[in-house]
Amino acid sequence: MPSQPRAVVLLSGGLDSATCLAIARDLGMDCYALSVAYGQRHAAELAAAKRVATHLRAQEHRVATVDLGQFGGSALTDQGIDVPTAGVATGIPVTYVPARNTVMLSIALAWAEVLEAEAIFVGVNAVDYSGYPDCRPEYIQAFEAMANLATKAGVEGHRLALHAPLIHLSKGEIIRRGLALGVDYSMTVSCYQADSDGRACGACDACRLRRAGFEAAGVSDPTRYRAST
Repeated sequence: MPSQPRAVVLLSGGLDSATCLAIARDLGMDCYALSVAYGQRHAAELAAAKRVATHLRAQEHRVATVDLGQFGGSALTDQGIDVPTAGVATGIPVTYVPARNTVMLSIALAWAEVLEAEAIFVGVNAVDYSGYPDCRPEYIQAFEAMANLATKAGVEGHRLALHAPLIHLSKGEIIRRGLALGVDYSMTVSCYQADSDGRACGACDACRLRRAGFEAAGVSDPTRYRAST
């Protein structure tokens, strides 16, 4: 095993994943950042992930490609489904991407095993979020159990831990934690329909939750919004 503990950190380019990377680094991990181009509406978040990985000094940053857009079924991957902008509603919204976290965590698991990493970090949140089923604590626990059954490392006794350090934090708490660890949130993109320059719409669920988080944290919002916002 490597002398320095290694972790694969899923890095979307958004606020939560950037904070998660900073936390993993603060815990003394050598961090390997993984972004996934899954057929999402825009590439702005992937550009943001590259900036964040460099700023937070990840050991390496890779982008894996898997086309979930070929199946559709989500406003984030299907141009025929509008991103809702009327406010956060109850139930699972159309921005839920079927199996997205499972696919991304599986790719992270493959890289973690090759790296002989001892952990995967993911920035899912079960407090200020949009109701996605793959952001719940029981899902994280189940995936960790599966990972240790499904891998050579796990079978040989080198258990892998799946960490979701933000899962019980509010958006305001996440932001305060990230600022304390040196995260520059102006580099991040959270909007579901950001333009090619990474400017946010200000109306989708992700934008509403992000804006409310900065208000709750008592700090100014560094998000770049489109002129109409």
